[in-house]
Amino acid sequence: MQHFELKGQAREAGNKAVIKAFRKQGLVPCNLYGNGMENVLFLVNEKELKGLTDTPQSFIVDIVLDNGKKFTAVLHELQFHPVKDNCLHVDFLAVSEDKPVSISVPVVITGHAVGVQKGGKFVQSLRTLKISALMKYLPDDITVDISKLDLDKKIKAGDIKLDNITVLTGKDSVICGVKTTRNVAAQAEAAAE
Repeated sequence: MQHFELKGQAREAGNKAVIKAFRKQGLVPCNLYGNGMENVLFLVNEKELKGLTDTPQSFIVDIVLDNGKKFTAVLHELQFHPVKDNCLHVDFLAVSEDKPVSISVPVVITGHAVGVQKGGKFVQSLRTLKISALMKYLPDDITVDISKLDLDKKIKAGDIKLDNITVLTGKDSVICGVKTTRNVAAQAEAAAE
C-alpha cells in the first residue's frame, strides 16, 4: 500500500476559542490514538491534508511532527463543515507492522460483462471494501473481474477471496451486478411466444 507523508506541529489540548483560531489560520486539529499509546494532539495544514482526503485512494499515513516524533497511522474519522465542506477535525489510528490493520480500499472493475453484451445494465453498488491485513499485505486496490457476470447476476463481498487478507465488509453486500433492461425482457418474451 502507498504511503503518504503528512507534516504536523504538536499542540496542547485547547478550548473552543483556541481551536477556532487554529482553523482561521488554515490548520486542522488532529488526534492520533490506538496501539496502546497516549493520545497525540497535533495540527496539519488544510491544503496538505487535501492530498489525503480528496482522493479515492487509501494510504498508510507517515506523520512527521515538528518535535521530531514520527508515527505510522491510517485515517480513522473525518469531520467536515456542513456548509463549507472543509475538514474540521481528523482522527488517526496508530498502526504497527505486527498487528492487522483495518482499512477501506477502492474497488477496481475490469473486463466486459457477458450480461452487458446481451443488453443488460451494469450497476456498481460499492466503491470500497473494508479489509483487514498486516501492513505488508495491504493492497492499493482490489480488482474485481466482471467478464463472466451474466444477466441478473451479482458479485458480493463474500465472493472476494484474497491471500493473507480478511474482507470485513458484510458477505451479502453487493459490489456490482448486471440488471435485465426492459428491452432485453421484451425480447425474451417475444422469443418465448
